[in-house]
Amino acid sequence: MKTILRVLPWLKRHPWLAAAQIFFAVAGTLVVLVPPRAVSVIIDEVIKEGRQELLMPWVLLAAAAYFGRDLFNAMRIRCNNTLEQHVIFDIRSDLYRRLQQLPLPWFDQKPTGDLMTTVAEDVTSMERVLVDGVEQGLVAVLQIVVVSGAMFWKDPMLAAVALIPVPFLAMGALNYTLTARGRYKHVRKATSEMNSMLHDNISGIRQIKAYGMEEAEHGRFNAFSDRLRVATLRVMRAWSLYRPSMNFIGATGTVLVLYFGGKRVLEGSLSLGDFTGGFLFLMPFLYEPIGALHQLNQILQAGRAAADRVFDILDAEPERNADSGEPLRLTAGHVEFDAVTFAYGGKQATLKGVSLEARPGQVVALVGPTGAGKSTIINLLTRFYEWDGGDIRIDGQSLRGVSKPSLRESIGYVTQESFLFNGTVRDNLVIARRDAGDEELWRVLEAANARGFVDRLPEGLDTQVGERGVRLSVGEKQRLSIARALLKNPPILLLDEATASVDTETERLIQEALERLMVNRTSFVIAHRLSTVRHADRIYVMNLGEVVEQGTHAELLAQGGLYAELCRTAFLDESEGKAEVG
Repeated sequence: MKTILRVLPWLKRHPWLAAAQIFFAVAGTLVVLVPPRAVSVIIDEVIKEGRQELLMPWVLLAAAAYFGRDLFNAMRIRCNNTLEQHVIFDIRSDLYRRLQQLPLPWFDQKPTGDLMTTVAEDVTSMERVLVDGVEQGLVAVLQIVVVSGAMFWKDPMLAAVALIPVPFLAMGALNYTLTARGRYKHVRKATSEMNSMLHDNISGIRQIKAYGMEEAEHGRFNAFSDRLRVATLRVMRAWSLYRPSMNFIGATGTVLVLYFGGKRVLEGSLSLGDFTGGFLFLMPFLYEPIGALHQLNQILQAGRAAADRVFDILDAEPERNADSGEPLRLTAGHVEFDAVTFAYGGKQATLKGVSLEARPGQVVALVGPTGAGKSTIINLLTRFYEWDGGDIRIDGQSLRGVSKPSLRESIGYVTQESFLFNGTVRDNLVIARRDAGDEELWRVLEAANARGFVDRLPEGLDTQVGERGVRLSVGEKQRLSIARALLKNPPILLLDEATASVDTETERLIQEALERLMVNRTSFVIAHRLSTVRHADRIYVMNLGEVVEQGTHAELLAQGGLYAELCRTAFLDESEGKAEVG
């Protein structure tokens, strides 16, 4: 009941569809009483008393009732399907909106395939709780009440006999309900685990083939698939016992009515017509909705398990200042970290009292060993994560209460792994500014040293780049990312190892593009190669979450500390003509 109450708000968005569905369901239920009455009249008055003139009217009335029942049912199904799709759309839309509002740490704990299963499959199962559960449950209960009322009106004693199985059916349904939820949760969990594994393997198919892992991964997939098979069989076995046993208990009611009703007809206290039309003919209409409630119980338990997963997302705490907070009042682009501390997931500290500064228009480089905390600086400046202590300011304004959209509008971000969406070159560029025309797009492509290869693509700007930009090289994807940042034209720029994993010639093209991009902007550069570092206005050397050295390239070399050591080991002088690996 709690789940149904929680999903009712989506139903309220479409009141006329819901009302029409209920109207047709009620109308279809009421006409059920007409054919049994026709049978009763035909047996007692037409056949026994020989009143032939009543035969055709009652037969036509019964036919009209059957036609009306099926017409109302067709209209009910049409309304049901329309309402169902509206509700599924609304829930998915709200779910996706909430996913976009959630902070990055939340996603760190959730497999992508699990989230895909929730959005694609669990929403549909959850919807059944609402549309099928409310509508079918109401119709079934209404039909039981109407048919029972008609039976009690004919013969209270025999009607009571017909209802003897009902308490046993209710107890069976209650027992199934109390035990089914856990079984369905196992099915949903096994489905999500299999989908997550499948998503990872399709994304990593190149690595699987490169390392000859096909057989091993096939075995892993079969293991996940087998868990789903076992969990599903548990549900099916329970259902295979529950449904037939409920049907048998219901059938005992028919047997009892045959015995006691037959005796009353023989005794003359009940006419054959009333017995046949008022009881035998109505019995299926009494037990059919009871059976439907059993089937509905199966749907509801599956829906409740799915709804739990959907509400886990909808109930998650949204990202702070995702839609609120004061706007960023950016004037010059002066960035300050003041004794900032941070730990991922509350574990070991990643940053320990870090203080650094980037003055307007300066290029600040962050260098250090892997795990020193360089990327964390970027993650905190964009507020992908919230710092624990200290403060981060831009132009003197603390970012704590700043709305994240206004902050991120002022920042351009080029990462080591350039992410491209599965669309065209144009689609991936106009993310930065939707109203950009072709002339602007070609101009930023030229500045990013990307115009040459885009010109050679089969359809130019309208060429499909494939999932994650798979049809382009690493260097081409990186230059498109730089062009996208140029189109955004942000006052603050973040470069996270933007020249990594490319050959020397591609690095030169990217480096030229980056130099154009950094003009008149406050830039943070996570250095991978010495060419990026040596011309920085300020270099901060990090180790184990702390700033251990700072200065210019020449000053730090002269100190002979960690930076000088990194230059000898991690960075190689371009004058030697060697590739550099960080």
